[in-house]
Amino acid sequence: MATVLHLVGDILVGPQDSRPECWVIGGQVTYAAPTGAGHDVQTVRGWVLPGLVDAHCHVGLDAHGPVDAATAEAQVRTDRDAGTLLIRDAGNPSDTRWIDDREDLPRIVRAGRHIARTRRYVRNYAHEIEPDELVAHVRLEARRGDGWVKLVGDWIDRDTGDLTPCWPRQALVAAVAAAHEEGARTTAHCFGEQSLHDFAAAGTDCIEHATGLDEESTRAFAAQGITIVPTLVNVANFPDLAEPARDKYPTYHRHMLDLHARRYATIAQAFEAGIPIRTGTDAGGALAHGLIAREALELERAGLPRTAVLAAATWEAREWLGRPGIEEGDPADLVVYPADPRADLQVLGDPAAIILRGNRIRGGRRPAP
Repeated sequence: MATVLHLVGDILVGPQDSRPECWVIGGQVTYAAPTGAGHDVQTVRGWVLPGLVDAHCHVGLDAHGPVDAATAEAQVRTDRDAGTLLIRDAGNPSDTRWIDDREDLPRIVRAGRHIARTRRYVRNYAHEIEPDELVAHVRLEARRGDGWVKLVGDWIDRDTGDLTPCWPRQALVAAVAAAHEEGARTTAHCFGEQSLHDFAAAGTDCIEHATGLDEESTRAFAAQGITIVPTLVNVANFPDLAEPARDKYPTYHRHMLDLHARRYATIAQAFEAGIPIRTGTDAGGALAHGLIAREALELERAGLPRTAVLAAATWEAREWLGRPGIEEGDPADLVVYPADPRADLQVLGDPAAIILRGNRIRGGRRPAP
C-alpha cells in the first residue's frame, strides 16, 4: 500500500499566497487529491514552507580544515533537523558528493574550494595562489563545483595592518569572465569596502558578508543585481575575531569593530536599495550548524519585513539557485511549522515536521485511528 502524505493548513507557496492543502505522492508535491484505492493516507497539519535554504554553509569543514565523513554527516543532519533542506556550500576542500546519494540528507549546491591569495586566509581551507594563477584556478573550480566559484576577496594584510583586497582589479575582471565562460557564477568573501568596488567592477554575481557596503557600492550592487548573503550570525563575532589584533594591528581592530557596529544599518540600506538578499549562516568554520532560524531573526532585526526574510530563505533563494520550490510536481522537500512564521519568525526554530524527498524524516501527527 502506497503511503500518501496529506498536508493540511496553510501551504505557503509565496509571500502572499497560500493553499489549504496538498499531497505528497511518489515523492512529489501535488494539489490534486489521490484517486482510487490502495493508499495509506497520513495527515500532517500546520504551516508548510519549502525546505529552508542556507546559502552559505560549509558541510565537511571545521575551524581547522576538512573533517571526516562521520563529522560531515553529523553537520548536515543538524542542518536538516533545523529545517535547512537546501545548502549552497560556499567553499570547501572536502569531497561531499556522497551526500547526493543519501535520500535522508539535504541537497547541496557546491562552489568548489576557496581560492585565496597566498597567506591571506584561514589555513587549510583554500588554494593559496598569486594573481597570475587566478584564472586557471577559477576555471578548475568552475568545473568541479555545481555552477559556483568562491574567491576570497579580502583579509587582513599584515604589511598594512588592515583589511585590503587580495587581488588586483584587472585579475578579478579576467577571473569573473572566465567563470562565466565556464557556465559558473562567482561569489566572494568580502569584509571591507574596497574589495566590493573591485568585485562590482568585475561583474561578480554574489558577495558573502558584504559588511563594507558604502553608498557607491550599494548603488552598483543594486544596479547590477548582485546578491548578498550577509551571514549576520557570523558578523556578530567580529569583536572576538578582531580582539587578538588589538595591540599589534590597531587599525584593523578598529575597522572590524566599525563594520560590526553598523552591520544592521548596512543591510537595511542594501534592502532598501533593492539588493537581493539571501539567508546564510557560515556554519562549518568557527560556527555551529543548524543556525538558519537565528539568521532569519537577525535579518528581521536589521529591518527586513518578515515576508522578505521568508522569501530570502525559501521561494526566492530556491529560484536563485535553480532548485524547485512547492509547485505542482516539485520534489517534496518541505518543512511544517506549528504556527504561522509570517506572524513570528521565531517559529522557524521549532519545526513540527520535516519531509525530505517525499519521506517524513521526523515529526508530524498521524491521524487518530
